[in-house]
Parts: sequence; C-alpha cells; structure tokens
Amino acid sequence: MTTINFENQVVIVTGAGGGLGRAYALELARRGAAVVVNDLGGNVEGGSGSSAMATQVVAEIRQQGGRAIASCDSVSTEAGAKAIVDTALETFGRLDAVINNAGNMRLSSLAEGCAEDLQSLLAVHLFGSYFVTRAAWPVMQRQQYGRVLFTASSAGLFGNQGQGFYGTAKAAVFGLMNTFAIEGESQGILCNAILPFASSRMTEHAMQGMDEEYLKRTMPVFASLKNSTQPEFTAGLATYLVSNVCRSTHGLYSSCGGRMARAFVGVTRGWQGSREVAPDAETIAEHFAEITALDTEGFSVPQSPSDELKQVLMAKS
Repeated sequence: MTTINFENQVVIVTGAGGGLGRAYALELARRGAAVVVNDLGGNVEGGSGSSAMATQVVAEIRQQGGRAIASCDSVSTEAGAKAIVDTALETFGRLDAVINNAGNMRLSSLAEGCAEDLQSLLAVHLFGSYFVTRAAWPVMQRQQYGRVLFTASSAGLFGNQGQGFYGTAKAAVFGLMNTFAIEGESQGILCNAILPFASSRMTEHAMQGMDEEYLKRTMPVFASLKNSTQPEFTAGLATYLVSNVCRSTHGLYSSCGGRMARAFVGVTRGWQGSREVAPDAETIAEHFAEITALDTEGFSVPQSPSDELKQVLMAKS
C-alpha cells in the first residue's frame, strides 16, 4: 500500500476553523504538510467573525509537532484571496494544494428568499472558490504542479428543501471545477470536487429549514449513520485528492455514511430521431419513455441528500 505524505508541501484549507475544514487541516498536518488554516470565525450565516477558530486549529497542529499559520482573510474578495495565498508563500515559501472549503448557509425557499441571501452565498461559495483558486493559479502554473479541491454539495446536484440558494451556489462550484480542470490538466494542475455529507454546524442549521414531515422521514436515516458522518470520515478522501499520488482530475466524489463513490452527470442512451427533419412535440411525446429511460446498470440518480443516504443504507457493507 502506498503511503501518502505531504512532506515539504504547503496546503491552503479555507473554512478550516471547524467541521470538515478542521478535520482536513489536522490530517494534512499529521502527514507532514504545512497548512494555512483560513477561517473568518463567523457564524453559519456568514455574519460576525473572530480569529479564535483559526488560531485554535493552528494551536492543535503545533501541539502535535506540525506546521501551520492562521489566516482570517475573506475568500469573498480578490484582495482577501490574494492575502491567503501570500500568507502561504511568505510563511512557507511555496504552495502545492488548495482546498476550497469555506462556506455559509442561509435558509429559505426559492419563492420566499431574497437577493441579498443569494448574493451572500454566491460570494463565499462561488466567488470565494474562484478568487482563491485564481490567486493560486500562477504559482501552480510556474511549478507545473498543483492540486485543487472544490466543495460542491448533493443539495446542489439533487436539490434539497429549504436550501435553494445554497444548492444554487454549490452547483455553480461544480461548474467552476469543470473548467478549471480542463484548463489546468496540461499544466499539471489537477482539480476535483467533493460532495461531503458530514455532521457540522452547517448540517444542524440546514435542519431548521426542513418542515416537520420531511424531518420525520429523514431523521431516522441521519441517526443511523451518525458516527460515519463525522468529518473524519471525509478527511481521507479529501487528503487523497490533493496528494501527489492522485491522478484524477475533472472528477466529482461523494463521501456519504462511510461510502465513497464517483458521482457524475450522465446522459441516457436516449432516442435518435431524424437528422434531416426536426421532431415535433407529438413525436417527442411518442418517444419520451425511451428518451428518459435509465437503462444503464451500475448507477443511481438520487433525488435528494436523504435519498442518497437511504441508498447507502440499502447497500451491503
């Protein structure tokens, strides 16, 4: 078995003050990486802020003999993103990988939400991922090496109650990764995205946006997987994807209840119509079952994060 280590490597982890980001930072440092622990220290909705969360994680890493420095710059501005990358370069002299993990969450239905909430989520998830990756890009281009991990969400790919704006922002992050992956591959910069299902402040906050009936259906599923949704269960996947052993790029990976899987946007075999005469609506209706048939074995199409969890439960361990 190949041993994965990060000796002489430097990794930026945004949103590393708690939850998944903290788990990533601790695991990377344990394997020898110097880590820039970036976190504003704000609440789940993105308000207020304190350096306490980032400095606490740095203290944990240093107590274990690792190397780390705190960054409280905002990912949502170009200046903040540049400052995060500059911190890595000025402190450790290089940069090898970035994990775009910083996030916030504001709950509402799409019909009742406000533009301010959408803008806030896009600023952190989408623009934050773009700004930090863009700031790191020239460094990685010069060295012809880099690893970038984006954080998408099943709430974006499949949709979820009360998380319309959050899901929109996360789906956009997936789109961002797709093109960064294409642009970076020839330069040794590999980009992937992750769909983590983990217990965190954000998960608890998300529950508040679900109605009673929805919670009644899903809570037993969450409870049965409680241990395997701890952040540490996703840290191994994230660590691998930003390591020099990883050769994947343009990939989307799900970590859900201890099951790791490749997720993808697929196209059915469909129905081939005439290439000479455009089909009318009646012709489409006649062939619609063929167009929509999911007849390829080996993959599923979850309709929500809880649906994915149910599929995990049904699978044999």
